[in-house]
Amino acid sequence: MARDSWDLTQGDAITPELTAVKLLGGGSSYEAFLAFDDVTYAPVVVKVLRPGLVADASARRGLRREVEALATVNHPVVVRALRHDLDGDRPHLVLEQLDGPRLSTLVRRYGPLQEQQYLPLAIEVASALHYLRHLGWVHLDVKPSNVIMGAPARLIDLSVARPLADAEALSWTIGTDAYLAPEQAHPPTTGTPGHASDVWGLGATLFEAVAGHRAFADADPDARDLRDRYPQLWADPRPLPDRVPHEVVKVVGAMLERDPADRPLPHEVAEALEPVLDRLPRARLGGLRTR
Repeated sequence: MARDSWDLTQGDAITPELTAVKLLGGGSSYEAFLAFDDVTYAPVVVKVLRPGLVADASARRGLRREVEALATVNHPVVVRALRHDLDGDRPHLVLEQLDGPRLSTLVRRYGPLQEQQYLPLAIEVASALHYLRHLGWVHLDVKPSNVIMGAPARLIDLSVARPLADAEALSWTIGTDAYLAPEQAHPPTTGTPGHASDVWGLGATLFEAVAGHRAFADADPDARDLRDRYPQLWADPRPLPDRVPHEVVKVVGAMLERDPADRPLPHEVAEALEPVLDRLPRARLGGLRTR
């Protein structure tokens, strides 16, 4: 069986220029490390293909696709790539290290966010999705663990991002079960992934930030029946709490429409939420910027 981890600990060399500080996590094909970079002389995040996948052509293509996505996308709300090495003994991608917790961590630890927290993040991520739409790219994995809280919020992990035409041609599930749009569940049977899929992901992410729990009941990730695995294919989202402003309830509901054609465009999401943010007393906003 192929080795799954590099088993690197603090002080170990990832490459001659990159020294591991700690393991941050990872996905099915990579590990992510906080590292110190002798080139920039600063902390960075390094995504390294798992050792058992170094020779795997599909895994290498996935890392190359992320490199291409990050080279194409240049937006203040999207994480930046610093450099990469796809042909060495440890194929890797070096990313800027972002200050701030993941949205998923905040919700897990503290529950629902306050308006002065969730409104800016929604507007800022919507601006990134508007930009991706302008470029003709889709992210396809917008979810709370891929949003770093800060001023501005930052969207990370472009590992499954791709040009729109490639997304529309998909014939397999893509994304994260609880946050993928219905059309991502089993295309083309369930629909065609596209820009509206990212709007759905933002809707599911904003719902969780506002309510403190997911929009749909937990499903069985191993279920063979699509309806059992993806309740978003047939169920309506849970209701948001009564305390939530009606404009927020309306825009979240619109983003979670099952038909992609019924969802708002990213800039329409921002335009709907900006007046709600503007109504908040300035003293409550702390260091967050307003529009």
